[in-house]
Amino acid sequence: MAQRAGDELMAREVWLTEQQTTIPRLLDARLESAPDEAYIDVCGTAFTAAEVAQSAYALANTYAALGMRPGDRIASVIENSPEALLAWWGAVSGGFVAVPINTAYKGDYLRHQLNDSGARVLVVHTDFLDRALAVIDQVPALAHVIVIGAADRNHTGAQSFHTWDDVLSGDAARPTHQPKPSDLGTFVYTGGTTGPSKGCMLSHHYHSALTTQIGVCWGRTAQDVVWTPLPMYHFNALVTAVLGPLVYGGRSAISRRFSVSSFWPEMNRVGATVTSTLGTMAYLLAHDVDNPYMPKSDAPEANTSLRLIGAAPLPVEIDSILKSRFGVNTFSGAYGVTEASLISWQPAGGHNKPNAAGVINDEYFDVRIFDDDDNELGRNTDGEIVIRPKRPHVMFEGYWGRPDATVETSRNWWYHTGDIGRIDDDDFLYFVDRKADYLRRRGENISSYEVERILMSHGQLADAAVHAVPSALTEDDLKVTATRIDGSTLTEEELYLWCVDQLPYFAMPRYVEFRDELPRSPVGRVLKRELRAEGATVNTWDAEVSGIVIEKR
Repeated sequence: MAQRAGDELMAREVWLTEQQTTIPRLLDARLESAPDEAYIDVCGTAFTAAEVAQSAYALANTYAALGMRPGDRIASVIENSPEALLAWWGAVSGGFVAVPINTAYKGDYLRHQLNDSGARVLVVHTDFLDRALAVIDQVPALAHVIVIGAADRNHTGAQSFHTWDDVLSGDAARPTHQPKPSDLGTFVYTGGTTGPSKGCMLSHHYHSALTTQIGVCWGRTAQDVVWTPLPMYHFNALVTAVLGPLVYGGRSAISRRFSVSSFWPEMNRVGATVTSTLGTMAYLLAHDVDNPYMPKSDAPEANTSLRLIGAAPLPVEIDSILKSRFGVNTFSGAYGVTEASLISWQPAGGHNKPNAAGVINDEYFDVRIFDDDDNELGRNTDGEIVIRPKRPHVMFEGYWGRPDATVETSRNWWYHTGDIGRIDDDDFLYFVDRKADYLRRRGENISSYEVERILMSHGQLADAAVHAVPSALTEDDLKVTATRIDGSTLTEEELYLWCVDQLPYFAMPRYVEFRDELPRSPVGRVLKRELRAEGATVNTWDAEVSGIVIEKR
């Protein structure tokens, strides 16, 4: 009994080590300790915590004056910019739910997320206003549209239109409503695997908990300056750059987008000590040896401040190049999904095994490997990665409006990631493959279902399969293998050019191949594993070889 009592006491202490909090409380702490010190630089515009609070409060109070209630959704379509930062802060400061939407979305993609989230307000930059105007008449819940930048539009729909300057001129008093740690703060939409993308409901405390975990892995301190080019419609940038300085002190910087040629000048401009990037970006940094902006690590212009490049997971050879070439450490071992992070990690000072995703994060999660019948598998055996939380509100609260999907992924009270992995005898986790038919390209999850649905609206395709082809830049390239209707003379290039107006740039296929038929199982299901294994064949059209260039926005 004494041993059991001791174990229970230790478990009790674990639960009490991290106090649940909210996003506004994190800002409050900074306002008390360092309101006028540098907090965050967004695309060259610097903010203090006091400046962010003034604009965020004005936005939150304007939303309330427009009839928004706590829990209502505020969607945004904005590239990384000062406005993107303030739009997010305005939503979460008033107890509303921020729904940042990928700026590449258009047509059905954009319509789906606006309708699915039930957004009552849309904040949109004028660069993307045409896309919004094309769909908002089919979004009945949407009541208000706030436009950033000049816009000459005479929209006659049901929505009320407002300018960004007008909504920022509201009352800047601290909002009276304050959310609880369990309240929802942000919806982040998944790429979708077997259906349209789903909104992950992320609580206030989940934001704080993940910020804390990543900071532990980085050994983050108040002396650090964290830089990222990742978009603020992804969760990574929000927790590492926007909230990180509020938890650990110091400051951060967000760039509009990633560029090899401006990487070191940008590091030196902001005095970055840590980066938060993607594996594909690290790959480009490691291999662009002929670029004059990429000197060797012993050249002073290469690195005057950077100590750590965060880009997990990284292949062993890329990890080695970054360390030796630039004289930095790396955070290269971690695994997580939007629904739950970090499932495995590489704590500061720890050493990752080759090709591992760090050790399982047993401080926050119970991590197991299951077979298809939810039986636990032994060590060093491949199966699905499943998890349960050990602390409250450290993973998503379910899929918005999708109780069936929430229950299915949480069957037997375990969250099923849909990914295949294994755990070795030393608790290191290895990612093996994706279980479902989705792709990951340049940091974006892509639903083959959604792309196939758009392709089939063309009218000249009899069938289409969207699948992955391994990319030289890690992750995947997208291939369309399709059959045409009888009599069609549609070419691969014509289909590709048609896709430009239908798909987000990151979902554009690199490869297109027409065949007489697609491989199928006895029950009629397309055998995508065969198509993935074949990859790009001699009959495959390659957009990169064709020389066609599209706008990536």
